[in-house]
Amino acid sequence: MEEKKFTEKESLELISQMIQATRKNLVKGQGNYFIIYGYTAAILSIIIYTLLCMTHTPWWWTGWFLMFLPVIILSFKEKRNTPTVITYTDSMVNKVWQVMGASFSLTILVILALSFIVGKCDFMFMLPLCLLYTSIGTAITGLVIREKCLLYPPLVGFVLAIYMLMSYTINNSAAILWNLYFGLSFVVMMIIPGHILNNKSEKL
Repeated sequence: MEEKKFTEKESLELISQMIQATRKNLVKGQGNYFIIYGYTAAILSIIIYTLLCMTHTPWWWTGWFLMFLPVIILSFKEKRNTPTVITYTDSMVNKVWQVMGASFSLTILVILALSFIVGKCDFMFMLPLCLLYTSIGTAITGLVIREKCLLYPPLVGFVLAIYMLMSYTINNSAAILWNLYFGLSFVVMMIIPGHILNNKSEKL
């Protein structure tokens, strides 16, 4: 069977079509993950910050594990719904977030293992590390689908994550304000770009 050869113009058009299809898939059908995760993080940041200020009980930090809730709900929703046509760029974006999710899970396992060895558990590092993973994942997604609104805003999360890590190294403790920094980062790099993508998808 003879293999069809694409001209340079046809190849560019095909790539452009795949990118456009991926942009639509990010905001339609399965729901806008950026908006869902963004609002979840923003709401949790305010609730956890308020509870920590009112009770001074460090256990409220564990409330961040509720970020797994959207993952479970969206995964269940994906299994029930019939998937639309998946392009190569869709697959690339999915793989990027699978790597970020695996990094997050591996980080938790390593912290638990080290905590068992040294006899002390400290999950404070998870907040800035999670912010780093999410910032990198969002920026790569922006590169793949050629969306500037996803490429530059993650710099806010990246800078704040480095600041939080340096602050922990210097002060040997996590500040309650970290919760608000985390929430603010998700507003800038996920909620706002998510709504921009929604508006653009209506014009496609």
